[in-house]
This record gives sequence, structure tokens and C-alpha cells, in this order.
Amino acid sequence: MKTNQYPGFHKLSVQERAAEAAEFSGLTEEELGRLTNPGALSLETANHVIENVIGTYQLPVGVAMNFLINSKEYIVPMVVEEASVVAAASNAAKMAREAGGFTTSYTGNIMIAQVQCIGVANPFFARQIILHHKQEILDIANAKDPVLVKITGGAKDLEVRVVDSQIGPMVVTHLLVDTGDAMGANAVNTMAEAVAPTIEQLTGGTVKLRILSNLADHRLARATAKFTKEAVGGEDVVDGVVAAYAFAAADPYRAATSNKGIMNGIDPVIVATGNDWRGIEAGVHSYCARGGHYTSLTRWEKDANGDLTGSIELPTPVGLVGGATKIHPAAQACVKLLGVTTAAELAQVIAAVGLAQNFAALRALATDGIQKGHMKLHARNLATVAGATEGQLDEVVAKMISAQKISVEYAKEILSSL
Repeated sequence: MKTNQYPGFHKLSVQERAAEAAEFSGLTEEELGRLTNPGALSLETANHVIENVIGTYQLPVGVAMNFLINSKEYIVPMVVEEASVVAAASNAAKMAREAGGFTTSYTGNIMIAQVQCIGVANPFFARQIILHHKQEILDIANAKDPVLVKITGGAKDLEVRVVDSQIGPMVVTHLLVDTGDAMGANAVNTMAEAVAPTIEQLTGGTVKLRILSNLADHRLARATAKFTKEAVGGEDVVDGVVAAYAFAAADPYRAATSNKGIMNGIDPVIVATGNDWRGIEAGVHSYCARGGHYTSLTRWEKDANGDLTGSIELPTPVGLVGGATKIHPAAQACVKLLGVTTAAELAQVIAAVGLAQNFAALRALATDGIQKGHMKLHARNLATVAGATEGQLDEVVAKMISAQKISVEYAKEILSSL
């Protein structure tokens, strides 16, 4: 039976790990080469992606193991430069398996296009007028993208808000658009442009901005998991994780770092699959502050049995259609490696990885402290910079850790004595 549980996976060579991951996901030799061979993104392709191209830039691609999400096993590709992230996610996923892994859900592929109207004399009356003409506005929007309408339904509904500002009240119309398996920025922006003249006519105001919102709170992914007290190291550890969460929930200074740790897991999956990690970051942090107080993205509690339960809910405007996902050869290979077939499935995997990453960080803080794991990996990095070969790395790192002297200079000193 195919499984992503692989004891000692980290001890394999790079080539052996790649081969095992390819076999699990059914990657062809050509698809695997997009990940293992430098230069998968050609200069010609790169030149069509952004402006003023002068070259390309590589980051490591790792895979997080052990993830069981809605009873399906995943190998999760992660593109990241920070040590310990992939290992922490894999370890957390392994602990979650003991109680059934992760359970996830998704609210749908609804994106928001905002149409800002200013200079309206009677904004609350105008709001109602716009809503009276909802179907007319939706029809105008949908006429701009009949293919999207045929596939997913396109523009589905309207919301209208009166927003106070330093230049007076604004009437802000939200078009709620089902973008299907695309992130959908171009589609919703085009629809916002199309309905602007009608909104001006209805309100007597002037439309200014017509653009999507990255606070995609109609496109939420949710994940939950239970970690038994035995798996995490005892009820004291459970209490420690809950206390660490309570700190983040109450204090924005702590929440910023806790949420950064969550994004340590989420961003690498976003990058690996060719999606917009900056848009996800903006939406997530806005979502954490929507109540007027910046707080934790996750929630951690102890249940009646003394086990740890965690939950996460976040905006996930991701897609598998268009953008870098379809242009970048390595992104295409990562999507196949992950084995997702819809934007909804990708969003739910992302939520599970974020929850796992947060658990790993909070558990480390509640036990040995976050530095213990980081330092060993940091020592390996510094030893490599100092010139240690593959055969020398373990000995150099062990001596640096033993002496508690983690520096390039000390690594060079050790190397000179070998």
C-alpha cells in the first residue's frame, strides 16, 4: 500500500528521496527533472513572466511527509530557504496521525471585486438603490466572462457597504464572483470595470477604484486536528501549548511572530505551486485583524480527555489555472507531486500545513525552546559556508554544538584540525 510514512526518509540521499517522492506521486522522469535539474525555468520563459529579466534564482524544494488530510495521504512540496521548516511540518503531521490526521473544509471559490464610489450625497439611500438593481449589475458583470459563467456561475451576489473615511463616506460595492479553479484576479477586475458606469448612474457619485480584495473572506479554508497528550509528550506540554497560544491571542507583538511561524509552512506550499504568496500574506494578516485587534490565526484548546485540539481558518485565494502555476515547469511538477486536482483541495492542504507548522513551533516553545532545533541546522549551514565537505559536516556540527560555539570562525578552526 502506498504511504507517505517513510522512517529515515531524511537519511536518504537527495537522489533517493527524489526517486521515492516521484514514485509516490507518479512523476515521469521528465517531470522529476524539472525539480532536480537546475534551469527548469528557462531564460526565455522567465522573460515572459516579469519585466527586465536578467536571470533566474533558485531555492531548495523539500517535501513534508506524513500528512493525512481527510483520510488521504499527501507528500507536500515546500520551496523555502529557512532550516527546520520542512522537518517541523513532517514531525507535526506524524503526531497528528495518531488521532486521525487533519480534517478540513472549504467555503468555496468566491473572490471579492470592490467598486469604490465617492461624492454620494445620500450614501445609505444609494446603497439600497444598488441592491435594488442587483440582478442588472450581476448580468453586466457576467456578460464580460461567459466562459467563467458557463464553468462556475461567475458573479453570484452583491454586498454594499458605506465606509467612513477622511474624505467623507464612500459607497463600496462588492461583487462576489465564483472564479472556479483560478485565483481569478483578472476576471474580477474586468467585471468591476464593467459595472462601474451603472453604479455611477444609480448613485450620482464618482467611481474611483475598481479592483479585487485580497481579504478573501468568502474563500476560507479550515483545518482541525487532535494531538493526543501521549503523542505530544504529556499533559504539561498540552498546557504549555495552550498557554503559548493564549499569549498570541492576547498580544499583537506575540501574534506577529506566531503567525509568521504559521506562514513558514503556508508560503512554501504557495511558492511551490506557483501561487501568489504576497496576496495570501496580505489576506491572512488582514483576516487576523478584522475584529480591530491583531490576534492569532489559530486556536488551541485542551479537551475533556486532556488532549490538544487545534483549529485554523484563513483566506486562501489560490488557483491551479493560469498564472505561474501553468507557466513555471517546476510549479507544474510540484502540483502533480502534491496530487491536488482542484483549487479547493489545494486550499485545504495549505490550511492543514499551516496548523501543523504552528503546532510544531508552539510545542518547541513549550518544551526545549525554539532554538534547540534551529541551532543544529544553523550549525550545518555555517559549517558548509566554512568549507566542510559532506563527509566532514556531521563531525564539525557535533563539535560546534558541544562547545556551544556556533560560528563560521569556529567551524574553520575545527576544519583546520581535522
